[in-house]
Amino acid sequence: MKVTVLGCSGGIGQGLQTTSLLLDDDILIDAGTGVGDLSLEALAAINHVFLTHSHLDHIACLPFLLDSVMSRRSAPVTVHALPETIEVLKTHVFNWHIWPDFNQIPHQEHPFLQYQPLSPGKALGLNGRVITALPANHSVPAVGYLLDNGVQSIAFSGDTTSCDAFWQQVNQVGNLACLIIETSFSNAEIELAWVSRHLCPSLLLEGLDQLHGRPQVYITHLKPGEGDIIMQEIAACHHPLNPARLQQGQVIHL
Repeated sequence: MKVTVLGCSGGIGQGLQTTSLLLDDDILIDAGTGVGDLSLEALAAINHVFLTHSHLDHIACLPFLLDSVMSRRSAPVTVHALPETIEVLKTHVFNWHIWPDFNQIPHQEHPFLQYQPLSPGKALGLNGRVITALPANHSVPAVGYLLDNGVQSIAFSGDTTSCDAFWQQVNQVGNLACLIIETSFSNAEIELAWVSRHLCPSLLLEGLDQLHGRPQVYITHLKPGEGDIIMQEIAACHHPLNPARLQQGQVIHL
């Protein structure tokens, strides 16, 4: 199992792309702006997209992905998401005003896009990989994901603030090798972190203290221009898990 980081920033700017992870060559975890760097051949190979939530930085490239590959595929792309996220896509994105409804074209019986609702705790097996939705606590309905190849697994928080249910479920994973978790703001912006339902270093470390295992921890979704101070604040705490900064283009092999 291979995870390629297409985007891991909390915003855009030169060299920065928003959240998207490519699992092997056929599954996307979120569809942020990093998807746009893939070749047409790589885009056409994507069969499944698992969305954490409906915010633009996590879905921005989904409409373009579908539009770019529709003539290259004979089967629809399946979008897996919470029912609330699917409803947002139907109402506000694929509505013929913002973008064509790819769930209806070329016709209803054989669309380019199909939806598959999921819920926290629900697991789906795909060619030897099991993807399970994890609880999250964000400003809109959201989940994280556990990616498991049967030997080792990666937990991805998606966007979240403090969430005991997330840590409780992750602690039940016996083969956790890696944790990718957001930290969007510095400690000076803890009030903004709470209001927007994100993490800052102090909240992150409270969560890591609940973690029973010792996986490799990577920090993602840092806001542009704030990454250095966020990582400095994390490092200053000398946490035994020693979180590292996730890098765009990084490849994690399990």
